[in-house]
Amino acid sequence: MSPEQLRFSPTHEWVSVDGNIATIGISDFAVRLLTDIVFISLPETGRVVKQSDSIGEIESVKAVNDIYSPVDGTIIETNTDLPDNLQWLSEDAYGKAWIAKIRVTNPEKPESLMSHASYVAHCEHNSH
Repeated sequence: MSPEQLRFSPTHEWVSVDGNIATIGISDFAVRLLTDIVFISLPETGRVVKQSDSIGEIESVKAVNDIYSPVDGTIIETNTDLPDNLQWLSEDAYGKAWIAKIRVTNPEKPESLMSHASYVAHCEHNSH
């Protein structure tokens, strides 16, 4: 996936919506900030989440950070191969390294998230 086609949250999660299914992950920018990622916990399928709910954690040698849902809905699938292939996060943050798929309650909601250009500006502004 091209990052220009995605929407982003201020907490560095990305989302791609196809119909009522949202695929989510964390941005390449966040992966580069975290550096050496050593662990990721995935959310449970069937869990109902609200936008901004913590759905998992990502741990690097630097810190442990929550992963937040960028949408409201029900988790229907997780990338069970990701915990054993953490290198995918740095190799393909917007493809193979997706974290979860959520059946969204409101498919229009992701439009309230940032475009790629807005997200880049947000990252540049907050990295100083």
